[in-house]
Amino acid sequence: MNAFQHTPKQSQPQTRHKLRLLLATAVLALAGGTLQTVHAAPGEHAGRMGLDGPGLAHPEHIARLLESVGASAEQQAQVKQILQAARSELQPQQAQRKALHEQGRALFTQATVDARAAEVLRQQMQALHEQSSKRMLQALLDISRVLSPEQRQAIATKMSQRHGMFQRHQAERAALDKSPR
Repeated sequence: MNAFQHTPKQSQPQTRHKLRLLLATAVLALAGGTLQTVHAAPGEHAGRMGLDGPGLAHPEHIARLLESVGASAEQQAQVKQILQAARSELQPQQAQRKALHEQGRALFTQATVDARAAEVLRQQMQALHEQSSKRMLQALLDISRVLSPEQRQAIATKMSQRHGMFQRHQAERAALDKSPR
């Protein structure tokens, strides 16, 4: 029985715990993928949405992460296949995303900004983001069925540690930026 099926009253706390663990793992994985996203300044990796697609970590990073949590060769192959499918489905959106950003740049550099056109553009960007988000969630759910709860917990712990290191680094950079030179 999976966590989404109806269960008797006495096992509902256990089911809720499993659901929370799954959601926490998905959120951490999404956050980790977001950390991998490159927000490039003009001239720096122009047009790239991430290291290997929008919000997707590089395959070598994923392989090392899976290896570190004891994923079998079969599990690693399945996860790789899931991520490749997601990448191939998300790839066409990169061109759409770039075109929408160009439209926005053109829109906001006009002498008078058309509020209706800006709203239409915002809605188009939001719809594209929603499609990407749904596809990434589906990939995460597929991966969650490949990995054991212990492996997912180990990944969540590693992602949390990495996030903590990232936050410390950001705080150090902010302190350096504030210090007089």
